Amino acid sequence: MKTYRLEFTQKIPVSLDVAWDFFSSPQNLSEITPESMTFDVTSPIKKDEKMYPGMIITYKVAPLLGVKLNWMTEITHVMDKEYFIDEQRFGPFAFWHHNHHFEEIEGGVLMHDILHYAIGFGFIGTIANEIMVAKKVKEIFNFRYKKVEELFGTVEYATIF
Repeated sequence: MKTYRLEFTQKIPVSLDVAWDFFSSPQNLSEITPESMTFDVTSPIKKDEKMYPGMIITYKVAPLLGVKLNWMTEITHVMDKEYFIDEQRFGPFAFWHHNHHFEEIEGGVLMHDILHYAIGFGFIGTIANEIMVAKKVKEIFNFRYKKVEELFGTVEYATIF
């Protein structure tokens, strides 16, 4: 099974407290996900509840072709105002490990994501990744990039790798 790695970086012109407060809240996930994915958090999460190690989050999501799937992730690690990691327990991927890092920098926060994922299904999964999955994952992160700019403003220096 082939594993893929993607990285995304964005500078956000807000304080570390503001960035952490927004991104560590599971309730905000649907706001930064394309509407076409019909992303719904189905876990009974309280309004102001923040992520913590061991937290299980369930969703209904349509990642490809409008087919609704159940997805379950676990927040495996949290270092307050530095990073958190979510890992898929059940869902559309054979493997999903997503690091979210936050660093206070001059003028705001540098947000850096490192994503490792695998499709499964051997050669067919490799072809599926090349044809549509990698493109779709990049589209999701590009959407998030634009949505974060919309919510928090833009800066001169910002990149997506």
